[in-house]
Amino acid sequence: MQGNQQQQAYDRGITIFSPDGRLYQVEYAREAVKRGSASVGIRTADGVVLAADRQTRSPLIEEESIEKIHEADEHAGIASAGHVADARQLVDFARRQSQVERLRYDEPIGIETLTKRTTDHIQQYTQTGGARPFGVALLIGGIEDGEPRLFEADPSGTPYEWQAVAIGGGREDIQDYLEEEYTPEMDLDGGVTLALEALAEGTDELDAESVDIATVDTESEQLQSLSGEEVTDYAAEADLGGEDDE
Repeated sequence: MQGNQQQQAYDRGITIFSPDGRLYQVEYAREAVKRGSASVGIRTADGVVLAADRQTRSPLIEEESIEKIHEADEHAGIASAGHVADARQLVDFARRQSQVERLRYDEPIGIETLTKRTTDHIQQYTQTGGARPFGVALLIGGIEDGEPRLFEADPSGTPYEWQAVAIGGGREDIQDYLEEEYTPEMDLDGGVTLALEALAEGTDELDAESVDIATVDTESEQLQSLSGEEVTDYAAEADLGGEDDE
C-alpha cells in the first residue's frame, strides 16, 4: 500500500523525479502522442515533405476543420500528433518567434533556431509546478540556407534532427518502413509517395482523402499544400486506393 502511495506521488508531481530517474508526467504525455493519428516528415534532396493522417471520430465532422499541418512561416511548416489544442498553442508560439525574427533581423528564422526555441518553451513545462507537459509532438521542417531541414520536438522538450521520421499512432511500424525504403537521393515526388506508403503501414486502411500533405522545396523555399486531388493521384500511383472501387 505504501508503495502505491509513493508511486502516486511521483505520478502527480511533474517536478519530482522517481527513484529510477523518470518523470512520469512526461512519459504519460508521450503516451498521449501515441493516441493521436500519425504524421510523417521526410527530407529529400530538393525539399521537405510533411504528411498527416486526419482521422475523424464521426462522419459528421467536417474534415477541413481538423488541422494537422500548419504554416509557421513562408519557408517552414509544422505537423503534429497528439492533443490538438496543445499543438495550436505551440504553433502560435512558433509563429510569434518567426515574426520576431523577421521584424528584428529582416530575415527568415532558421529551422534549427525555430525548433530549439520551441523545445525550450516545451521544456519549461516539465519543471514548473502547477503545470503539465504538452501532450503533443511536432515535426518542424523547411529550408534553411538553401538546405532542407527536418526536426522532431517531443514532450520532453528535446529536439532531434531526422532524415525521415514518424510521430503518433503506429509510429513503430511506420518508422520501420521508412528505415527500409528511405534514400537520401530521392526527389520531392518520391518523398510524397513514400510518405503516403509509410502512413498506410500504420493503419488498416488509409483513406487518401483524409491525408494532408505539404512540401517546401529548395527552389521556391515556399510551403505549398497539396490539393485533395493531387494527394489522391499520388495515392493511386502508389496503388493505395483512396477512391471507392467500381
